[in-house]
Order: sequence, then structure tokens, then C-alpha cells
Amino acid sequence: MALLRAQESSRPDRLFDDPYARHFLQAVDPAFTPWAAGASPATARFLQVMAEQVAVRTQFLDRALLEAAEGGCEQVVLLACGMDARAFRLAWPPGTKVFELDFADVLAFKAAVLDGRGATAACHRVEVATDLRQDWPRALTESGFNPGRPAAWLAEGILYALPPEAADLLLDRITALSAPASMLALDHMKDSELLRSARADISAELVDLWRGGPTENLNAWLTRRGWQPAVTDIAEAAAARKRPIPPAFDPSRAAAGRGWLATAHLPKPR
Repeated sequence: MALLRAQESSRPDRLFDDPYARHFLQAVDPAFTPWAAGASPATARFLQVMAEQVAVRTQFLDRALLEAAEGGCEQVVLLACGMDARAFRLAWPPGTKVFELDFADVLAFKAAVLDGRGATAACHRVEVATDLRQDWPRALTESGFNPGRPAAWLAEGILYALPPEAADLLLDRITALSAPASMLALDHMKDSELLRSARADISAELVDLWRGGPTENLNAWLTRRGWQPAVTDIAEAAAARKRPIPPAFDPSRAAAGRGWLATAHLPKPR
């Protein structure tokens, strides 16, 4: 994802700017410039298949989180945050607290890169070293998260990597921790031959990374747990931003899949 965000940030017509993505890549290899002409054929193909989807998705989720924070969600939770730099690159309202959840070694690498660049968070940032397969709600609350206050949740790039029962558990846990007026932003994709082939070009380990996620459509899945969802097809989201339909989700391609972006809100009591 850092690779794709770095590429988008280098475009003059970029949908967002993530100046930190390049730093993460160069911390691994100072000469690494995946958007250069010398990129490997596998990397170039992966970028071509996924770039527009990640660009549109990132901008959509950026806006959803900021709107929620500006609307009163002073707590923002980034699940499995990886190299997400939103705590640093977005203009958060004063008083916003951003919780970043991921493995301890991931957070340590990220902190080392950002500290080395003198980066300063634009919010009160809290690192929560945890495993989403374990009791992460406890780790989150012990780090200062208040379940009695509205929160904005981000589940980016997660659902399709989970088997159905794990996706259900994740949503159940988020719901149990969410006060009325909370917001959840997420994306989901249906796998396809085109996506599997692009992942295989990068690494055989990525082929089986996707486990399917929820067995029902996002509207039904969220509504059954009390959320009020708004689901957008990724092709429609791209068109609204004057971007071409991402190749992996182009309905004119026989091997293409489907992709969605969604926000959901927990209503306030009447």
C-alpha cells in the first residue's frame, strides 16, 4: 500500500498527498523507486491493476474519517494500520485522538522511519500493539479508548483477508465498542482471476491471502448489527472523481471482480 500511495502522490493530478509513503519504501531500500521506468514487469503490472482502486479508496476513506471527526467523533481507530500515515498527513480537528492498531514490530518500524524524518502527528496519536486475532478490544480500551464516546473506525484492506466467521467477529467487536453516533468506514472486494494473477506476480504468498470476508452483501451485513450503511461501487466512486474504472473492477473485463467503499453510522437514540 505504501508503494501505491507513493505512486499516486507523485502524480500532478493526485487525489491525495502522502509524503511519508516514499520514506517507508526508502527505509527498506534507499534506491527503491517503484514508479520508475526500471520497475520489474511484475511490479509494473501490479501497479497497473491496483493503482486507481487504491487512489480512489484512500481519498474516499480520508474524507469519511475527517467528516466524522469534524462531526464529533473525537476518537479515530485505524485497525491493522500498517504504514497508514493519516495521523500525520490529515488536518484533524483539535482534540482528535487517533489510535493505531497493529503488530508491535510494524509499529516500531513505522515509528523509526517517522521519527527519523522528524514527523509530527497532527493529532494525539496512540500506538496500540496488538493482534486482531486476539483480545484487541481490551488492548484498545487499556490504551485510553472510551467506548462511551462516539468513534470513527477504519477497516481498510481487511475484510477480504478474513474468513467469514472472522469478519463477523470483527464487526461484532467494533459494534460492541461503538457508542451512538459512531462511524465505520471500510472497503471490500470480490476476488477474481485478474486480481489473483496480479498478486501471484508479486508473491505466491499473496495468492491465498484473501479469504473472502462476509458471506452477505455489505448493506445486509452492517444493517443486521444496527448500522446504517451507505455502499458505493468502486467503479462509481472512480467516475465521481474523474478517474477511469480500476482495471481489476472493470465490468467489461471477463476476469474482473467487484469492489465497494462504504460508510456506516450508528444512529443516536430518539
